[in-house]
Amino acid sequence: MPEQGEVIAGRYRLVSLVGRGSMGVVWQAHDERLGRVVAVKFLSAAVDSPDAVERIVREGRVAARLRHPHAISVHDVVEHDGKPCLVLEYLPSRSLQELIAERGPLPEALVATIGSQVASALAAAHAASIVHRDVSSFNVLLAEDGTAKIADFGIARAVGEGTVSDARVIVGTPAFLAPEVAAGEEATFASDVFSLGSTLYAVLEGGPPFGTVDNPYALLRRVSAGEITPPRSNGPLAEVLLRILRRDPAQRPTMAEAHTLLAAVAEGRSVPGTAQVRPPGGTMLLPAPRRVRWRTIVTVAGAAALVASGIVIGTALQDGEQANSAQSPTSTTTTTATTTAATRSCDARFEVINSWQGGYQVQVTVHNAGARKLTDWTVTWSQPAGHTIGNLWDGTLTQDATSVTVSNANYNAVLPAEGSTTFGFTGSGTDLPRPEVTCTSGE
Repeated sequence: MPEQGEVIAGRYRLVSLVGRGSMGVVWQAHDERLGRVVAVKFLSAAVDSPDAVERIVREGRVAARLRHPHAISVHDVVEHDGKPCLVLEYLPSRSLQELIAERGPLPEALVATIGSQVASALAAAHAASIVHRDVSSFNVLLAEDGTAKIADFGIARAVGEGTVSDARVIVGTPAFLAPEVAAGEEATFASDVFSLGSTLYAVLEGGPPFGTVDNPYALLRRVSAGEITPPRSNGPLAEVLLRILRRDPAQRPTMAEAHTLLAAVAEGRSVPGTAQVRPPGGTMLLPAPRRVRWRTIVTVAGAAALVASGIVIGTALQDGEQANSAQSPTSTTTTTATTTAATRSCDARFEVINSWQGGYQVQVTVHNAGARKLTDWTVTWSQPAGHTIGNLWDGTLTQDATSVTVSNANYNAVLPAEGSTTFGFTGSGTDLPRPEVTCTSGE
């Protein structure tokens, strides 16, 4: 058992125990080489087996591929006492499960904002062929400033990798499983979508959609049958959740589409599509209505606005109202629209939404201002002297000494008329950038 003050892999000094789970324990530690706070995850003795060891190695390999502002980052995989352990981003936070246990259901606007942030990270994971497999209120963390991050890709499996667990074992938190997974089928992107819907339902309603029972087998039967309790809320978020919680995986939106729907609710915009008809009470077996081709409407998978420039969780929880959006005092916005034809145009808004000594974080919003859909987009600007860009998400970066070009990722290329998406990055420089940006697009 690791002890306080112990140094792992010659550089990570353990400071305090911060959490326990079925897979092991997590310590706050100090990286003495880089001078930063990290989290170190150890395997528990109860799962000290070749399969468990291989699982945690796979967690490091898979999760390290994902870099997103709303996903916990994996920094390193090291060995201690002959066992692998993960070195993770340390986030002072509480899980959604802890929060609702203390406060009960959360306000709709706050839940939609949290969902939008997490969906953006999961959309990026899906674009990298990573299925999380255990999205739940236990694995969504809220930082002290209200930023949401998805954690614990410990049972995630990259599509194409061989599984290391017994195929007969159902992996995931039962109350949040998709019906097909509870019935024994393999987890997919669509089952991640359902589990996110179950998680947000629990936060909005105070409990998961299938309820809670002491008998796990009875719960699994209820989940596999798709018999959910209709939400008491009748707002736009409840209607979006009913779309996400459809029993048939083919009838659910993709994670990128779910992000767009949740972002619309969070921002107070109208949500495309018709409302789900719900019975007045009891349980309902979710139908499989004719599939709406959401890809022809919205395919935005950009990161949701950080709470530093949007919602303050403390205020939202205290008075139950949506917090007012507020830009950082250091933020700047420059928009330049480039029209490529009478019916096609896009514009881009460049915002510094966070800054620190020698560095800053930028969010760029790309908007289709034309009457026809766009099938791709590119944003360019001049690079200020002495500035560098790193850790870009939701786009493809090309840069040289004087200019920067960001093109769409494959999952957020198409924008409907008046649709928008975002990308972001961190940069370094002695002053904050204020570039003139240009957006170009295809049909």
